[in-house]
Amino acid sequence: MRTAVELIAAKRDGKRLADEEIRWLIGEFAEDRLPAYQMSALAMAIFYNGLDDRETRTWTDAMLRSGRVLDLAHLGSGRVDKHSTGGVGDKISLPLAPAAAACGVLVPMVAGRGLGHTGGTIDKLEAIPGYRASLDVDTFAGIVREHGFCIMGQTEDIAPADKRLYALRDVTGTVESIPLITASIMSKKLAEGIEGLILDVKVGPGAFMKTRERARELAERMVAVGGEMGKRVIAFLTRMDAPLGRMVGNACEVAESIDVLRGGGPADVVELVEVLGGAMVEVAKGVSFDEGRARIRAALNDGSALARFRGSIAAQGGDLDALPTPTGETVVTAPRDGHVAMIDGHEVGLTAMSLGAGRRRREDVIDPVVGVRVDAMVGAEVAAGAPLATILHGAGGPPPAEAIARLRAAFTLSDTETPVAPLIIERIG
Repeated sequence: MRTAVELIAAKRDGKRLADEEIRWLIGEFAEDRLPAYQMSALAMAIFYNGLDDRETRTWTDAMLRSGRVLDLAHLGSGRVDKHSTGGVGDKISLPLAPAAAACGVLVPMVAGRGLGHTGGTIDKLEAIPGYRASLDVDTFAGIVREHGFCIMGQTEDIAPADKRLYALRDVTGTVESIPLITASIMSKKLAEGIEGLILDVKVGPGAFMKTRERARELAERMVAVGGEMGKRVIAFLTRMDAPLGRMVGNACEVAESIDVLRGGGPADVVELVEVLGGAMVEVAKGVSFDEGRARIRAALNDGSALARFRGSIAAQGGDLDALPTPTGETVVTAPRDGHVAMIDGHEVGLTAMSLGAGRRRREDVIDPVVGVRVDAMVGAEVAAGAPLATILHGAGGPPPAEAIARLRAAFTLSDTETPVAPLIIERIG
């Protein structure tokens, strides 16, 4: 076995690491026997020289096995989860999981908190008074058995090597490594005891992956790794330039999700729930995608998805009827007549974060009530003085002038009508 220094140098020089060498490195790191500075150096070498398909698969498996892998086979077949690479206003997991559960899919979902832009799935759910994200495995499995789905926070013993490595990548400029992103996402998701996984890979200015080429490369890597590890994985590339839906925040995104579960809600959110959910039903139940999508649509319209949501949330202590509401509103108006040509989702997300809807640092406390409502979507015609967006006040009260100016600047107006690009770009797998 080569030493850690020799392995770092080998990857620095563009050479491949053997499977046993990768497993040794991850094992040593997980047990705190490989110093952080050496793993940081290795991450930088991988950032520049990558990992091939075999190395990526082995790296993922080693990260997966650095902690606990849940065994949920006793729940039966049809265990399928969904993962999104994240975007502004991305509340899709909230209506998607109960809709899939209403169609007979078992959805054991381990989700995270957010850093930057807005809160993560757990932050949104924790805006519901009483909701408990920290569960033991038996309770988690019991809720899945009874209600068809459960969303809980990541535990300390699921892929702990990934958690430590991500903290290093976050402060060493090595986050944007496709093989390391692949291993990070897949090691956590495959630890859930699932049989299939649907991936939503966001593309555009408001997403982590800015170009279609990079997004496709990431999607293909994750689909391949999942397949090689015995799981059915399907990925969708979806557009993320403007915010998804109208609400950006935490409690307000829960409220918008409830609207979707009642058969309403913004068309783009509904479309994405139907597409991702259709693929989940396809994988879990062995039907066509079109049939799966039709079943999801029916579950949203007949109330069965909402009933699943209420049941699972209540089982985790949440009281949906006590969802907090804003203390006030500030309307951001159009400076002139025109058509909304573009909404910079990244800027909308950063504005919401600056007001307390997201975190700059992991120790920051999120204000569950503050948020942004998009009043004029891309393609809308507006008159001077008409609402573009509304800032929902939280504990901090009305927003400062710079937040209002920043949000207004996120909207680009044109003199001519702008066509709306398709939400779903491509399916892979």
